[in-house]
Amino acid sequence: MSEKKKVSLLEGFKAFLTRGNVIDLAVAVVIGAAFTNIVNAVVKGVINPLVGAFGTQDLENYSSCLKGPCVTDPKTGEATEGIRILWGSVLSATLSFLITAAVVYFLMVLPMAKYLAKRAAMQAAKEGVQETMEVSELEVLKEIRDALVAQRSGGSSGSGGSGSGSVEGNRGEEPGRGDLT
Repeated sequence: MSEKKKVSLLEGFKAFLTRGNVIDLAVAVVIGAAFTNIVNAVVKGVINPLVGAFGTQDLENYSSCLKGPCVTDPKTGEATEGIRILWGSVLSATLSFLITAAVVYFLMVLPMAKYLAKRAAMQAAKEGVQETMEVSELEVLKEIRDALVAQRSGGSSGSGGSGSGSVEGNRGEEPGRGDLT
């Protein structure tokens, strides 16, 4: 029985992996990773030097000293004494995030939302036409029923029908009595 369980687990896992959502998610992760590298390069290669042109250094190098004198090693640029808060790198990461979010929203989410809205409107219009056709079919059937009821009640008063005024009331009666032919 454990062999059947293993087979069903593997089949279930395979079905899970081959579903469209999982494949789409994997593609999105790969594209997101590549896009993140591009955004990070833009922030480090363009934005940080622009900030450095107006200030004294790159954005990532801005920091504050929390405790003690902050002494940095001139060769490595790392703090040898004191506690530094590297708020410049946090600001740089925030800029990277905002740029990524803006690009994803304006180039992917917004167009997809518009596309889905148009698609939903077209589907609703199509369903509206189908609903109108169903309503008109129902009206035609009601008219036919009313005409048959009127014909039956006006033409053969002694038919022995159920008297319900509808065609449905004649079901199950003997042939020749109350039928509409």
